Amino acid sequence: MNQISPLAFVHPEAKLGDNNIIGPFCYIDKNTVIGDNNVFQNSVTIHIGARLGNNNEIFPGASISTKPQDLKFKNEESICEIGDNNSIRENVTISRGTASKGVTKVGNNNLLMECVHVAHDCVIGSGDIIGNATKFAGEVTVDDNAIISANILCHQFCHIGGYVMVQGGSRFSMDIPPYIIVGKEPARYMGINLIGLRRRGFSNELIELIHNAYRILYGTGTRAENIQRIKSELQLTPEIQYIIDFVEASERGIIR
Repeated sequence: MNQISPLAFVHPEAKLGDNNIIGPFCYIDKNTVIGDNNVFQNSVTIHIGARLGNNNEIFPGASISTKPQDLKFKNEESICEIGDNNSIRENVTISRGTASKGVTKVGNNNLLMECVHVAHDCVIGSGDIIGNATKFAGEVTVDDNAIISANILCHQFCHIGGYVMVQGGSRFSMDIPPYIIVGKEPARYMGINLIGLRRRGFSNELIELIHNAYRILYGTGTRAENIQRIKSELQLTPEIQYIIDFVEASERGIIR
């Protein structure tokens, strides 16, 4: 049974699962689907097109599936998908998609801290930690298990790889390949995310293999030449293949 505050508004066309807690001054619009066991603290807004899974906790002032901040948006039907077990803190804003992709996605088990903005058509993976006041422009992709610190500005269309650590206050407009640390001003490659990989259970041998891949990638020679060296000189584990695929698919180029 859902617990809905008498001070909340839930549109009669909204579809709610079971055991949800909806606090005072929440607003849930039509064309929304909400799963089970979610907690909406006071003053949460769920706009048209929201699709929420289970066991999410959303804090005061958060606004989910907002109208995109994109002048090309013409009120086309689009959605915002939120998975399971996410903590979405105060004043987070997540826009729904546009005609470009039609959907903004946030996966499972993420922590989005206070005042994070996720723009239209972004894809946020699972297990990510995104720090206070970090802003993602449109169509950004963040892979799984990334740590994005506070007050970061990310340019539209960027791709952030898994298991990275991006230092607070960074600004960047290029892709960040997996397993590395990025920081300073201008933002740049600062080595592999050694502590993060160890915490995630990567073996010393695998960490050294990843380290060798980046020694080659950021060494002398062109990106294409260095990728060929990685293919020919290193064991092609799934982790090394992930790096290769990421760099070869990068449209904006990888961070220097």
